[in-house]
Amino acid sequence: MPRRKVDDGPLMNREITAPRVRLVGDNIENPGVYSTLEAIRMAEELELDLVEITASADPPVCKILDYQKYLYQQKKKAKEMKANASKVVIKEIRFGPNTDEHDYQFKLNHAKTFLSEGAKVKSYVFFKGRSILFAEQGEKLLLRFAVDLEDYGKAEQMPKLEGKRMIMMLAPSVKKK
Repeated sequence: MPRRKVDDGPLMNREITAPRVRLVGDNIENPGVYSTLEAIRMAEELELDLVEITASADPPVCKILDYQKYLYQQKKKAKEMKANASKVVIKEIRFGPNTDEHDYQFKLNHAKTFLSEGAKVKSYVFFKGRSILFAEQGEKLLLRFAVDLEDYGKAEQMPKLEGKRMIMMLAPSVKKK
């Protein structure tokens, strides 16, 4: 039988080519090192599968278990992990190099809302044409923005010029209970 790729899952039963294996698990009276054939016979007596858990060990570590049930539990665990993973939301706020005070305050209030909701804020100054000459003014604007939002979040990245945009990332601050 051709050896399967590691991506296909763990080896089981007669696919295990090692002469000896270390058996572990709940349904074994005497955990220890057994010949592969003896371990397969023990698994067949219990009407279960011999599954290679750690192939890199010497001898490989195997368990006697119901393989389909094992796959189901692995998928269920992966699904739970995915559900519990927090999804990072990034909101963008765009400025011009000569943004006036009212527009600045309006965008600042939006950024406060976004950060308090737990979203990251990507604020940037967009330079059109020759307004790139005001890059220093754009940097001052973004730094002021970061200082005004200190209570809500912290600057993850300082202002950085990328082409016609000067970008700065702000992450929400962790609230203490």
